[in-house]
Amino acid sequence: MVSLNKVMLIGNLGSEPEMRFTPNGNPVTTFRVATNRSYSTPDGERKEETEWFTVVAWGKLAEQCNQFLAKGKLVYAEGRFHTRTWEGQDGQKRYRTEVIANRVTFLDRQSTTPLPEDKAVEGLADWEPEDLA
Repeated sequence: MVSLNKVMLIGNLGSEPEMRFTPNGNPVTTFRVATNRSYSTPDGERKEETEWFTVVAWGKLAEQCNQFLAKGKLVYAEGRFHTRTWEGQDGQKRYRTEVIANRVTFLDRQSTTPLPEDKAVEGLADWEPEDLA
């Protein structure tokens, strides 16, 4: 059976990227991306809705996202959906669906910091669950 798990987003960062390191030293950066959709209701009323995505980048991609991205910047992120589950302190099962990025392109041309030469960075598409420990 053939399957595909691919996500492509263009949107603005809603907050500063957050970089941390796993216990074995792997860098991981998380950032939130907002996408907007405009549409008209059957009554002709114009509406806009915003959808928020959590994007996770690993390795060199994580380091470059942390260095070059900032709140409000326009970004293209490509990767795959991954849902994590864990048990909260209250005993309830929790879920979070994230985009694991394997490519990020910095689209905001008004950056004060020089961007990498090709403005696109490839990252780790695959990582092991123990990296989250």
